[in-house]
Amino acid sequence: MRDHDLPALERRSRGKSRFDDDEPQFLKRGRPTEPLADPDSVPDPDTGERWSSWDDAVHGPQPHPDWLVTELAAKDTELGVLKTGKEADVHLVRRAVPGSDRSCLLAVKRYRDPEHRLFHRDAGYLEGRRVRRSRENRAMAGRTAFGRQMIAGQWAAAEFDALARLWEISAGYDRIAVPYPVQLRGTELMLEFVGDAESGEAAPRLAQLRPGAAELRDLWAQLVEALRVLARAGYAHGDLSPYNLLVHRGRLVVIDLPQVVDVVANPQGPEFLARDVRVVGTWFVARGLPAEEVDPGTLTGELLREAGIR
Repeated sequence: MRDHDLPALERRSRGKSRFDDDEPQFLKRGRPTEPLADPDSVPDPDTGERWSSWDDAVHGPQPHPDWLVTELAAKDTELGVLKTGKEADVHLVRRAVPGSDRSCLLAVKRYRDPEHRLFHRDAGYLEGRRVRRSRENRAMAGRTAFGRQMIAGQWAAAEFDALARLWEISAGYDRIAVPYPVQLRGTELMLEFVGDAESGEAAPRLAQLRPGAAELRDLWAQLVEALRVLARAGYAHGDLSPYNLLVHRGRLVVIDLPQVVDVVANPQGPEFLARDVRVVGTWFVARGLPAEEVDPGTLTGELLREAGIR
């Protein structure tokens, strides 16, 4: 049957499927029309548990922390939502080995379905991140369905890679902390839970606190050291604010790194770095830290030198 023998609506549908979907054909061949459910991923109807996904995920840096449950006999139980956002939701999950005392809490960051809007200014952050295949670059630039899925995967992978590198290079530092990146599985990122393990209450964000003068000065010192470690790794956070800094037992913890920027490879890298410093510096000054102790311009110059730019 030729196309001109088909109804107009069906012809239009055919054309759209051919030209608006950039997913490579080799990924589609042999794929069932309805995805088959993985029996291991289906939660138990009585307990809500499912088998741990550790076995088929990319793992965080070794040696793995002692608290982390890596046994394949472990099961994951959803405990609720810690945070909702435009790009991803963060869930609380308990991973435990049934019949034992082996368990840990994890923060599970799930990037939204590609049909949902991703980062509202993602083009600037993606500079310096390129995949080799021109078809995939075009798909991301055109924000096709396949391209949006690739971008979501890039955000998750970028955050996982940055956390893994920072975890490794900051091992000798007492002043910087990032959550341990437990595993990456598609667009799902599992992280160390930062908070009270007994109650499941997450550590407060810096923006929620009203620290006294001594604590404020100590938190600023911790933040400056964290920014230096980031710069030595060639990174700017890219979206740093008091809302993505946690304070757990007096220690500052840097979170939310999907938009991490390569300061050298991204032409806008120095601008992102300067903005990070300006935003957090403004908050500390507004809380009472003397402006001369902050000096965003001087700190930005120091950080650029750490990154090898000046």
